[in-house]
Amino acid sequence: MTFPFHDRPGLFGILLTALFLGAGCGTVKRTAVNQLGDALASGSSVYASDDDPELIRAAAPFSLKLMESVLAESPQHRGLLLAAASGFTQYGYAFVQQDADELETTDVEAADRARDRARRLFLRARDYGLRGLEVTHPDFTATLRARPADAVRDCGVEDVPLLYWTAASWAAAIAVKKDRPDLIAQLPQVEFLLDRALELDESYGQGAIHTLLISYEMARQGASGSPEDRATHHFNRAVALGPNLAAPYVTFAESVCLQKQDRARFEVLLRQALAVDADAHSDTRLVNLILQRRARWLLDQIDDLFLTPDPASVSK
Repeated sequence: MTFPFHDRPGLFGILLTALFLGAGCGTVKRTAVNQLGDALASGSSVYASDDDPELIRAAAPFSLKLMESVLAESPQHRGLLLAAASGFTQYGYAFVQQDADELETTDVEAADRARDRARRLFLRARDYGLRGLEVTHPDFTATLRARPADAVRDCGVEDVPLLYWTAASWAAAIAVKKDRPDLIAQLPQVEFLLDRALELDESYGQGAIHTLLISYEMARQGASGSPEDRATHHFNRAVALGPNLAAPYVTFAESVCLQKQDRARFEVLLRQALAVDADAHSDTRLVNLILQRRARWLLDQIDDLFLTPDPASVSK
């Protein structure tokens, strides 16, 4: 057996160096911290390929807090700011918001507390995303609030990941619990981030921007055409760009079919999500497993979600 001791120090060695170097070794310490930041920022594939969501539920908090510890030493590490934005967003959705939804039928107060926690995680993610954009676009946050079109105009393709995760976390914070008018009033800022990301690279994340826009179009104000038609366009593009992803099917079922009370299509789409082979591509295994869990839960709730009963059950 061999060990991967190459030119670049291993993660464990970098971690020890960063933790134990004294303040007097400033340059060496900064190098170690930045190397650790690079390692953490590039380590998401280990999580993405895992086949055990509960293991990731247990492991992710340590990883996220380690990222924050390194960011305290290297606050402008753009890759690590992106990793924190995406990490807190995904953890909040997969392991906090989903728990809240599942608790709703048995413990309303616990579900409400979980949603509050999820929103705090989403807002933390949003702030890391904004910080990441500030690294190369000074005063981005202030400009986004005052003149959003000007803020996003200077963003390029290299900014798309941060634009996406900042918008995704911000939108999630607004949607998880709609009792903050101040947050709802910030939706136009989310819209500018999303639309600019789509304009720059619609294929990012195998259609992730289109998938997020399926939900957003159902609430977008002042756009031409019907919300359902716009959402359908994004659904079709998301499926084309990410043919082995459960996300577009679950998102369209939950955002469009539920609102339209289209029970038949709701069920068809969720079964399509469950038919996705989660093991076909390792880089999307975890997200598919998490969304397939949500698809099963939604199917279990179908009689409570739709006013019109299943025609097959009525005819019996």
